[in-house]
Amino acid sequence: MSFFKAIATVGGFTLASRLLGFIRDVLTAGFLGAGPIADAFFIALKLPNFFRRITAEGAFSVSFVPMFSKVLADDGPEEARKFAEEAQSMMLAVLFPFTIICMVAMPWVLYVLAPGIHGDPVRFDIAVYFSRITFPYILMMSLTALLGGVLNSFGRFAAFAAAPMFFNAILISALVFGRNLFETSGHALAWGLAAAGVAQFGWMLWNYKSIGYILVPHWPVLTPRIRKLFRLMIPGAFGAGAAQINLFIDMILASLLPVGSISFLYYADRLYQLPLGVIGVAIGTALLPMLSRALKNNGKGQGEDPVKLLGLGVETGLALSLPATIGLTIIAGPIMSVLFERGAFSHADSLQSSYALIAYAIGLPAYVLSRVFSTAYFAREDTSTPVRFAIICAVINTILALALILPLKHVGIALATGITAWVNLALLMWGLHKKKHLDLPAHSVKRMWKILASGLIMAAVVWGINTFVMNGLLTGSQVRKALNLAILIVAGGVSYFSCLYLFGIFGLSSIKALFPKRKKQDIIKDVRQFRE
Repeated sequence: MSFFKAIATVGGFTLASRLLGFIRDVLTAGFLGAGPIADAFFIALKLPNFFRRITAEGAFSVSFVPMFSKVLADDGPEEARKFAEEAQSMMLAVLFPFTIICMVAMPWVLYVLAPGIHGDPVRFDIAVYFSRITFPYILMMSLTALLGGVLNSFGRFAAFAAAPMFFNAILISALVFGRNLFETSGHALAWGLAAAGVAQFGWMLWNYKSIGYILVPHWPVLTPRIRKLFRLMIPGAFGAGAAQINLFIDMILASLLPVGSISFLYYADRLYQLPLGVIGVAIGTALLPMLSRALKNNGKGQGEDPVKLLGLGVETGLALSLPATIGLTIIAGPIMSVLFERGAFSHADSLQSSYALIAYAIGLPAYVLSRVFSTAYFAREDTSTPVRFAIICAVINTILALALILPLKHVGIALATGITAWVNLALLMWGLHKKKHLDLPAHSVKRMWKILASGLIMAAVVWGINTFVMNGLLTGSQVRKALNLAILIVAGGVSYFSCLYLFGIFGLSSIKALFPKRKKQDIIKDVRQFRE
């Protein structure tokens, strides 16, 4: 599968999932608003996601995928399958008791992670109850990530990319059909989250069964490969943990602010996570196994040039994240108003959330490009260098958040996160340059300058139309605001991609690259390889 086809596959399914996520968030805002029940649920949602991003997308994935790709290339599919079974058995042995312990000790866990709600009997008791329901999600999603890593290493990205669609579809169903069966909509969402984890794991198992590639759990054994995996994961866990600690520091600080602050940050984060998830995750997911194979094969004088592949990832990340950043900063207010301002979610809630969105969006290009550059380390089985940078950034983020929270409240927390993203990107680039791994092709650098110029033109167009033609968009009915917002988005998109076309960045060849032709015998060969 080509790099662009892989990005289109992962990004397409991720976009569909994020759109379902927006429907979920619109319903959540309408039914829960930004009150105490909403705050309690968002704490219960963040808690398993904190550990999931360490054990699933974080330390485990970035350590497991390069190792699995190497075993697959050197020893064949059967040895790779045995390695995956060893990893799965060890994951179950570690995470199952960890999940049980955390569920029992949940009140003490929340004393640490959300101290500001301890004196609030409504938020604290409900947050404990919700978190006990949602915490097993970590186990299901970690197993799902392992199965997804195996399929991605074989160049099959669709199944794992589609899995989050189940998450959002089930939570939407819980809100629409289950809210009358539970005490509140928050209770329905908590049970829906637990069901979504089981559904996603079942989806991945079904995909494995359909191709005859099944992982059978065994008694966990510390084999040499598992020992190496742990050696790679330990620094990766600190790195991923440092990044997630930033999120929890944000939640701790927000819990000390007035009621609703946690919710304001959540809704802003959800909008900012759309381009980050669709673009950053898609590029990182597609690039890691491809770059791992390229580095392995290039040493033999075969395969794609890893430097060229990294340059392509940087160009793509910048080209896709820049227009999203411009849109989220210039028209944050109308976006938040059109999507969420209804039911229990007031205009004041919308305004406060939009300020946080602008602060988050400042760091969006840095976040996307950091995923690309991090992959250059992980593909070389270097998980320790990004860890040092992540720890440095965690300290910087905390200091900035503490400094900005007094004058800017929840907006200061988001702004600290956005600024720290650029610090992390600078450190990652400096580290690659120092190791002589950042010698990007001259044509890539030239194309990036053209992409930046296209972004500036788009910003001028969107700002001009919003300021002089539509007068801020914040007046009139919801239908009028939605129509004006759609016009602005289309105008911005047309101006941006027209510039990319005129500058020679985007053309018909780019579209054709998404659909490379494959011979029938190649497809049959891939299927046979899975079944052997």
